[in-house]
Amino acid sequence: MNSRIYSRTETLIGDIYIVLEEELLSAVYIGEEDFLAGEEECPLRFDPSDPLLKKCTLQLDEYFRGERKVFDLPIDPQGTIFQRAVWKELSLIPFGETRSYQDIAVKIGKEKAVRAIGQANKANRLPIIIPCHRVIGKNKSLTGYAGTRTDIKEKLLILEGAGFNS
Repeated sequence: MNSRIYSRTETLIGDIYIVLEEELLSAVYIGEEDFLAGEEECPLRFDPSDPLLKKCTLQLDEYFRGERKVFDLPIDPQGTIFQRAVWKELSLIPFGETRSYQDIAVKIGKEKAVRAIGQANKANRLPIIIPCHRVIGKNKSLTGYAGTRTDIKEKLLILEGAGFNS
């Protein structure tokens, strides 16, 4: 049986739920509603004392205090080959910088896949860790984050000092 545990931490964007599966970070949820929707079918055990969950919480706390720019956590992003290519490219966007959906499409060699880049972002189960919030519109405008939650994207980009049009 898979070992699945979780913890919760409070941040400036609300509660964040951190899920580990088999000693790998498998999901980060922003808000209880997303957590309950994303984990409704698989049993989880609450264990904030787990060393890896503590490390994840510490690194998120450091990020929100502006002390951490890069995460060092064992992750297991589950997705298609295309999604994993997008997420790999997102992970290369430096703290405080942004890229457009078009930029990401060009980087992965799929110039016409701009909408698919958006869908891959939406499917990212490790937001903040894999920084999908750093992808904005070509005109520097904020576009959907976790669907329609651009307020979260805005807070994260302000925290990082990234430029965008509001």
